[in-house]
Amino acid sequence: MNSKQVGSWTGSTLIALSFAACTVPRLVQKTENKSVPASFYAVQDSTNTGKLTWRQYFTDPNLTALIDTALYNNQDLNITLQDIQVANNEVLARSGAYKPFVTLGGAAGIDKVSRYTSQGAADAATEIRPGVATPDILPNLSFGPTVSWEIDIWRKLRNAKKSAIYTYLASVEGKNFQVTNLVADIANNYYSLMAYDNQLTIIKNNIVILNNALSITKQEKEAAKVTELAVRRFEAEVFKTQSLQFEIQQQIIETENRINFLVGRYPQHVQRNSARFSELIPAKINPGLPTQLLANRPDIKQAELALQAAKLDVTVAKANFYPSLTVSAFLGFIAYNPLYLVSAPESLAASLLGGLAGPVINKNAITATYKSANSRQIQAVYAYERTVLNAYIEVLNQLSNMDNLGQKYVQKNNQVQALTQSTGISLKLFTSARADYMEVLLTQRDVLEARMELIDTRMQQFHAQVDTYRALGGGWQ
Repeated sequence: MNSKQVGSWTGSTLIALSFAACTVPRLVQKTENKSVPASFYAVQDSTNTGKLTWRQYFTDPNLTALIDTALYNNQDLNITLQDIQVANNEVLARSGAYKPFVTLGGAAGIDKVSRYTSQGAADAATEIRPGVATPDILPNLSFGPTVSWEIDIWRKLRNAKKSAIYTYLASVEGKNFQVTNLVADIANNYYSLMAYDNQLTIIKNNIVILNNALSITKQEKEAAKVTELAVRRFEAEVFKTQSLQFEIQQQIIETENRINFLVGRYPQHVQRNSARFSELIPAKINPGLPTQLLANRPDIKQAELALQAAKLDVTVAKANFYPSLTVSAFLGFIAYNPLYLVSAPESLAASLLGGLAGPVINKNAITATYKSANSRQIQAVYAYERTVLNAYIEVLNQLSNMDNLGQKYVQKNNQVQALTQSTGISLKLFTSARADYMEVLLTQRDVLEARMELIDTRMQQFHAQVDTYRALGGGWQ
């Protein structure tokens, strides 16, 4: 075989190996669906309450003070802020991967070369200086900068940096979504706390009424108008209502402590004005258009950014099948004696090496990485679509909930008014022996339950208002 044939065979082999290295498996990919319904319940109005800042939306100064403190002290939120910093550091690390690496250092060593090797035979026949033969054991000292650089010809490293940037931005949106939930949780617990205060007041007032009824029943018993059974039944109702009082007190303590935990402080009294809770009216919510959810909700933006990062990860994994070009260089001083280390130009040494290499045989590892990246990209598509669908359904549910709770509150209030009037009537009829004591007892019980349910309904209205604001993407601004 002559030199031309050898060169032709070598060139053909390199071309074949390069083609084999660039062969990438075909995979099925998926594109996200960003379409959403045109409106919520056929309401075509772009006015969106979710665009209001939480300071504009919540006007109670006690509540805004709690939220403001929580945004600085909440431990979970501060942990998330450190996660964001970690993601930012990853961007910094990726941005330096496609730039040259320069190191400065030195090395020292000793070589003992066999005389029966080509290098050993050459050293035996060479004098390191006139009259001085090369010793068998030869020190080796070096000092200088070394440069290594992977040329990003396929933009693998730059795409990896972009993926890290999208991941960082997704972590920021994740923090925003956490802020939205934190604001909503504090508001919901704050309204619950005021509702429990009002329920406790109702129970205490009802205990007073029941004790008065008990006193009347005892007088009626002394007059032989009722039996001991009536007295005992009223006493039992007093004890039952008193036990309910302690239950509400425990709920107040737990709710206060929950708020304190969210605010990031040890248990203390939560300032609030519960006396005007019954006078508060839930604000009207303007849902806007479903397309605005894509821009308002941080969890949707987080899922979208995570999807972009996953797509770039597929591109990065695909580039592993292509040859990589690396360049390394050294410029410094090498000598066997420290005295000669800076004796230029005799001790001056330089090297430059470039290499192009790609996978040819046994590509299982990079194939698995590529397939896994593609699967994660498909997962990210489904996660994005699920997040958008969940957001739309959350808004629909809360809008319907607010409407139904408004109707429920009107009917509950009518019930309370009717039962309140029947309380005085039943007591008068009882004292005039025209009604049984059970009618008085049951009326008092119904009034208590109706008033408690009325307060509970108002609390649910405020919860629905807060949850609708959260579902629309409000609270993080």
